[in-house]
Amino acid sequence: MCGRFTSLLSPELLESVYGVRPPAALAPRYNIAPTQQVHIVREDDAGTRECAETRWGLVPHWAKDMSIGNKLINARCETVAGKPSFRSAIRHRRCIVPASGFFEWAAAPKGKVPHYITARDGSPFSIAGIWETWKDPEGGVLESCALLTTAANSLMATIHERMPVILQPSDFEIWLDRSVTDPQKLQRIYQPYPAELMQERPVSTFVNSPAHSGEECIHPVT
Repeated sequence: MCGRFTSLLSPELLESVYGVRPPAALAPRYNIAPTQQVHIVREDDAGTRECAETRWGLVPHWAKDMSIGNKLINARCETVAGKPSFRSAIRHRRCIVPASGFFEWAAAPKGKVPHYITARDGSPFSIAGIWETWKDPEGGVLESCALLTTAANSLMATIHERMPVILQPSDFEIWLDRSVTDPQKLQRIYQPYPAELMQERPVSTFVNSPAHSGEECIHPVT
């Protein structure tokens, strides 16, 4: 799964990598947690890429209330096309969730140890996501998202059995193309990201609390 990530990306980097107009305010975030707001890259109805803000935890359009989103933070790539909560979004509302890195917890004798995973070359991870629009009984509109996961690569397997689906730049076009509605055409994208392009390090349990948001979340520990 993927339960926390960071976003330390500059507006210039967002614009150059994804071809979108960055948000006016973009502060570094060291511990993004479910139910918080996250930036996504998607195509609008005219086929133009845009940066939007959504709540992490997908709320299906048919949900009676938004609390279901608290459990729908990840979607398994193996079953996403068939799950009632996700099958419409994977066909019509895909997005990219830019991240500087993500956290995963490894089992250890004295309790789980958080690890911070980043790209070796410092580039952002482009996590495959899906998004949805939900209306509450009063007419309010909520946009929400979930992150796709796949089997772990050899590096991640030492920490956890799952990892996010991370897109290559060559995958951006088909992933965001809203005219592509056949999930079978997306299968090749779900391969685990190459282990040799990633690095990881143990970090402080300071990150365990979603209330902690400072740079200490990514400080390495021995």
